[in-house]
Amino acid sequence: MIRALVYLLIILAGLCLSPFIVGKSGYVYVAFLDWQLETTVTFAVIALVVFYGLLQLLEWLLVGLLHLILSSRYLPQRWRRNAARKHTLVGALALAEEDWPAAERAMRKGAEQGEIPALNYLAAARAAQHQLKVEARDNYLDKAAELPIAFAAVTTTRIRYLLQQGEVVEARALLDTLKPNSKSKIPVIKLAADLYQRQQDWQALKLLLPALAKRKVLTDEAWEALSVKVDQELLQQAANTSIEELDRCWQWLSRSEKSLDANIATYARGLAQHEQRDAAIKLLRKQLKKDVSADIFEAVADIYQAEDTETLSLLQKLAPKLDNHADYQLCMARIYETCRDLSAAKEAWQQLCKLLPKPQYWAALGALQEQLGNNTDALFCYKQASKN
Repeated sequence: MIRALVYLLIILAGLCLSPFIVGKSGYVYVAFLDWQLETTVTFAVIALVVFYGLLQLLEWLLVGLLHLILSSRYLPQRWRRNAARKHTLVGALALAEEDWPAAERAMRKGAEQGEIPALNYLAAARAAQHQLKVEARDNYLDKAAELPIAFAAVTTTRIRYLLQQGEVVEARALLDTLKPNSKSKIPVIKLAADLYQRQQDWQALKLLLPALAKRKVLTDEAWEALSVKVDQELLQQAANTSIEELDRCWQWLSRSEKSLDANIATYARGLAQHEQRDAAIKLLRKQLKKDVSADIFEAVADIYQAEDTETLSLLQKLAPKLDNHADYQLCMARIYETCRDLSAAKEAWQQLCKLLPKPQYWAALGALQEQLGNNTDALFCYKQASKN
């Protein structure tokens, strides 16, 4: 716009000055060696303008021709890149539609000249996995792993595919190469926690618990539940090995872990398993005086023997404040049956069925009524069990 305005001003100025310079054309004389040129000023100016215009036109032609030559040299590669983008888009849409054969084919083609081939190969591997094409899947993953930055992602993906196939040992070998710890990425930590649980490698999972807590992989409730489960499994494994291993595992737990009812109950069962029932029942009685829980009541019922009158007296003293406690009534029903006090056992089962009418409780009450000869009451209990 500004250039056109300048040109317009020059033309207008020429029109205004033209009447004054008519008849006063001026004179230009140029001599160079044996060459001489004589002309008017007007013609010289016009000749310079035309020469400049031709020179500018020649420059444009040369620049355009050079650009065409240079661009045509890389033209096939540009076509291939555009085609790769198109194949990648088609493959992404096929993945969204779960058209696995089309997705694999398009992603494979898009990876050849794609800008980020690792992504195409990972997508192609996913499509091949859904088609159970294991060899093709592994081939795609190998190509994607050629990019160093993609190694961890490829390894994690390969582990997931191996787990889907049930190849836990191979998946564990790959996971160990990543060395999961608190500095690992959250998907790697989650994968490690899942794999350790599948293998029941509670020792490895115990070492991973701090990383799960630090990185907030699980909610507080889920982490606490998993921590208790791991401790119980470790105690049970140790108990199945030897009493020395059980004591060593118990001492390995922290003070807070030793105070948990679930861990105390598991440890007590382990002691009883190795003929240290007196120490086990003493530990449980000590816990009953502090607090009551389903884990402790269940462990007491499992370990209790008929001659353990001290434990029975302690439990009977708790009756007034625990009459409506379902776990307490279940414990008492089992203990009375162990003592062959069927009348007291019947009362405990009846109270339990009122508090928590589960089919197995009604069935147990029905079996006890049969032993007592109360066939009508037994039939009623069995009907209640079938209803629930």
